[in-house]
Amino acid sequence: MFSENELTCDAFLGGKVQLFQPRNGYRAGVDPVLLAACVNARAGQSVLELGCGAGAASLCLSARVPMLHLSGLERQPSYAALARRNALANRADMTVFEADLAEMPADLRQMRFDHVIANPPYFRRESSTAARDGGREGALGEDTPLEVWVQVAAKRLAPKGYAHFIHRSERLPDLLAACSGRLGSIEVLPLIPRSNRRAELVVLRARSAGRAAFRLHAPLVIHDGDSHGSDQEDYTPLIRSVLRKGAAIPFGVR
Repeated sequence: MFSENELTCDAFLGGKVQLFQPRNGYRAGVDPVLLAACVNARAGQSVLELGCGAGAASLCLSARVPMLHLSGLERQPSYAALARRNALANRADMTVFEADLAEMPADLRQMRFDHVIANPPYFRRESSTAARDGGREGALGEDTPLEVWVQVAAKRLAPKGYAHFIHRSERLPDLLAACSGRLGSIEVLPLIPRSNRRAELVVLRARSAGRAAFRLHAPLVIHDGDSHGSDQEDYTPLIRSVLRKGAAIPFGVR
């Protein structure tokens, strides 16, 4: 477990969320905030986050949508403990299960959720270098196949429930293949750093037993301008509203 001097307490959503996380190791950035902003949850619904880490995505979602019943699954004990602490600190109704994705506890296997969200590890380690820090490596290095993440999410969804994933754009074909026969009504929102750049991230939304046609939405631009010209923040107005005020990201026309 982390000692107090190994932690920082960081403000997310303009201070609406206070997150304890390790000073060194895996630290939540913008990606879980963007994931949370895309989730079309309603008050009173249930949400499961796979690989919840310290709880950033779930708690940012909870700050926007009231009275959610949150559950998190995290295999690293130190991060699971942080997620529980952060849930208490932010007065969120969140139960954190400490277990591996492939060895889910029996009681969790009996539960179904309106939403399942995940920010799976981005990097295949056969073509990249492992992080020295165990916490960072657990969050960034893929040792459980992406298909298993999608399979587990699909099994935990209630009828007509929604799954949301954020991932690197080059892994979109793998995400789509994993959804085949498991999830439908797939929508993809590309995230591009600037208007003249290619997509680096995608958010995929899919639905249990969904039958709607596939939708590829217009890209969402993260930063204004063609390049970063100064030290000043240059987020687009929508992204600034998401990061500072906890606004939602609409899929489709913006």
